[in-house]
Amino acid sequence: MTKPIALVVPPNASGHRRALPLRWLLAGSALALAACTSVPLPEWPHRGSGATTTSRAPAPAPATASPPATASTSPVVQTRVEPLPYSNAIASLFPEPGQRYNTPGLSGGRNQFTTNAELTRLLRQLPQHTDGGQQLAVLEAGSSQNGQPIYAVLAAQGGDLTPATLVNNGRPTVMIVAGQQGNAPASTEAVLALLQELDNGGLLQPMLARINLLLVPRANPDGFDANRSSTANGTDLRHDHLQLNTPEARALAQLMNRYSPAIVIDAGEFPALEPTLQRFAAVRANDVGVQYAQTSNTHEFITKATREWFFQPMVSRLTQAGLRVDLLANPTGDDASAGFAMDTPQPTTLTNIATLKNALGLMIDSRGSDLGTTHAQRRVHSLVQGMLSVLDSASLRAADLHKIQSFVARDTASQACQGSLVVQVQPSAQQRQVTLIDEASAQLTEKTVAWQSSVELSQPQLRARPCGYWLSPEARDTAAQLSQLGLNVQRVAEITPLVADSYQTTNTTGNGQFSPQRALVDATPGSYYVSMNQPHAYLASAVLEPDTAYSSYQQGILRDLSHLVRVITPAPLVFADDE
Repeated sequence: MTKPIALVVPPNASGHRRALPLRWLLAGSALALAACTSVPLPEWPHRGSGATTTSRAPAPAPATASPPATASTSPVVQTRVEPLPYSNAIASLFPEPGQRYNTPGLSGGRNQFTTNAELTRLLRQLPQHTDGGQQLAVLEAGSSQNGQPIYAVLAAQGGDLTPATLVNNGRPTVMIVAGQQGNAPASTEAVLALLQELDNGGLLQPMLARINLLLVPRANPDGFDANRSSTANGTDLRHDHLQLNTPEARALAQLMNRYSPAIVIDAGEFPALEPTLQRFAAVRANDVGVQYAQTSNTHEFITKATREWFFQPMVSRLTQAGLRVDLLANPTGDDASAGFAMDTPQPTTLTNIATLKNALGLMIDSRGSDLGTTHAQRRVHSLVQGMLSVLDSASLRAADLHKIQSFVARDTASQACQGSLVVQVQPSAQQRQVTLIDEASAQLTEKTVAWQSSVELSQPQLRARPCGYWLSPEARDTAAQLSQLGLNVQRVAEITPLVADSYQTTNTTGNGQFSPQRALVDATPGSYYVSMNQPHAYLASAVLEPDTAYSSYQQGILRDLSHLVRVITPAPLVFADDE
């Protein structure tokens, strides 16, 4: 089990404030969007013709968004401390931003980003409060596989930062997680840049009257030390948020369960060179890759709010800042013919899990996981601008976010025992143009490629939505997994007959094809029941429906399908008292 989140008390508890570096961030513009109507089932607010769900190049935000203010600082030329990975002509397409970001890892002449030791020292020096009534707390959310602390910074208005108070204070919480990939250092530097804007007079301080902030600067400290994407044991942390195999993923799950964020941002980086260079004789042209979360059973209001209130304005802001933006995707398959694929629609990522917890999920990646410190300021600038756009929109839409989250939670719980759920979906196969930089000519070029879209999904596999799931006492590991995901798992106290469906294999090759078969089952004392009449019910389906590669059964956590059934009719179960 993950240990409780611990508060880290800064050593300078005298109340003296440290001097923070000069602020450099661009002020964001507010977007005048229509207000959300009240629930139940509000009519979705529209302005104009609405958004499209095609996976073409992201469309700019409505014309009501004004460009960011001009920065007052002078352009900065960063001292070169390592050779360029390509020609000067290509490098000239990525000029330094007109403002400097001052973090330990971005100091002049350095060839190393902020180390874990530097990060710890910096966080311990943060002031605990500001003159405006805002409070800051540094939390130790957990430890990595090598025993390094995973920190989170909580910032909110008022003196009480307990989870219950923040969840109920009427201000939505925005959670930003950086550094899930150990080779995505610019994301950590961007979060450190945001932290400086919590100082008195900073850009983020006024927002705390309307939102709470939960910032995780580096989720994978072991990977950073090894300069590799994965955790110490080789796990891809970005796709471990359903199985929770790693302590890093469990630490992030615990934060989400405690603080119930309304928005979750996963900030990272994508490679600029390989395998694009090998397959297309070109390098990546876009500064930023963005994607909004979409997975099986995501509520339509969550998708619409993410796309229309956050994704589109962010694309517009980044474009106005002179940055090239595209959908987040990477080369896939074995050669150029396979094209590009967006990040998975499976409910295994932090942002996709967030949607099943009735939050809005966004991924923001800068270009550069394989560039060392090349273009470091521009990479950080890209991420900072994307994050600021989301925070501006969240501040503007705070009341609407609360309404959406409340409605979706009630609507999801009300669907138990009726209708259908989606067991799994597939990305849709398309053709799409992507902009690359030709290696030889250093010219921007358009290439038509195969494209796997994770915002337009296809081939949904449907199954009747049960009233709940019953697990035998032997399925304790799966019950623990569900509990760690934040689901309500109850222990049965008295034997009760259930009308249920068991799972029968329909393919003798064992390739994961199953069909329900009606059965009568006795729920014995000590067994488990997971009701679908709860706000995060579709997380239970993601774990328990055995068809998918990410299910508890296919992952070997649930060892025998006879220990799981789908309960079809309401049952008068008696539950044990909470232990």
